[in-house]
Amino acid sequence: MPDHTGIERVKPIAQRAHLKPAPELVVGRFAPEQTFKTRAYEALKQAILDMDIYASSEPAWIDERQLSEQLGVSRTPVREAIVMLEHEGLVKSVPRKGVMVLKKTKREVVDMIQAWAALESMAARLATLHASDEAIAGLRRLFRGFDDGHKPSDHLSEYSSANILFHQTIVKLSGSQVLVDMTEQILLHVRGLRQITIGRDDRASRSIVDHLGIIDAIEKRDTERAVVLSRDHTLGLADYVAAHSDGIFE
Repeated sequence: MPDHTGIERVKPIAQRAHLKPAPELVVGRFAPEQTFKTRAYEALKQAILDMDIYASSEPAWIDERQLSEQLGVSRTPVREAIVMLEHEGLVKSVPRKGVMVLKKTKREVVDMIQAWAALESMAARLATLHASDEAIAGLRRLFRGFDDGHKPSDHLSEYSSANILFHQTIVKLSGSQVLVDMTEQILLHVRGLRQITIGRDDRASRSIVDHLGIIDAIEKRDTERAVVLSRDHTLGLADYVAAHSDGIFE
């Protein structure tokens, strides 16, 4: 209200606070079809992340009918889940053919591996600062079964699984859900390339040496060394894929 001078006077915040109640968050119940859509989306996304899409030059296709039967839901939530995944760039609907899991070009994959290097090196930094000794000890246990009598190069499938889990664990040790979420989709492509290239040019033998060095740095809380070793290890994969990826990309 204007005062005797004709100027509108604004009430102090403390006086205005009681005039309007704070907004309330109103959340409705999930409709059954929304719940099914979410479940279908999560199950399908995890299945795609677990796929080795670069093992073959042939495209990987998703069968809506088969998927709905496996999940025990109608095809509607499956279609809705596929739309969500298409928006994320994981799949592509091809008219009269179906739904194809998308692969990246070599340049795109190299870019993604470089991005992973940046994210994982930050995760290694955070792990040295915040992760518990008990949690960090889990990294070394991943490779406890490998030695001169059980070489990574002689057990590539087993070592490849430990290798992927090692990199995922470092990201989780960061304690940052943002880093976990950011690396999730990159993992779909980086994972496949790690699995393929780990058996080439004795990379498995060099890989475990790198891993043990990274583990040692994190255990000793040597932040800068952990960052450098983690970053350079993954950048080495980017360089290798850029130079030696014949037969992997179309």
